[in-house]
Amino acid sequence: MKFNLSSLYTWYTNGIRNPQYRLWVILGTLVYLISPIDISPDIIPIAGQIDDFVIVSIMLSEVSQLLLGAMKNKKLDKDNIDNGNSDSQGETVEVEAIPLDK
Repeated sequence: MKFNLSSLYTWYTNGIRNPQYRLWVILGTLVYLISPIDISPDIIPIAGQIDDFVIVSIMLSEVSQLLLGAMKNKKLDKDNIDNGNSDSQGETVEVEAIPLDK
């Protein structure tokens, strides 16, 4: 099995984007940050904080993208309702189908 950082990053971001596993991935990240067992122990002055910083930055960027997307969708839905363009209130157009003969 081949292991590289891009596959780990993809797995992590897909886990956060999946609503079913989002809470577990965030909780696992927080447990990893406070746990003394790390990829590089926090006792080592600079190298110990690098892995924690990378994981926190990835988590914060993904969560902020999710929040911004949710806020944007909420604003669009509100604008559509205010303008009367909601999908649930849309008009139905009836058309009559005419067969084409060759």
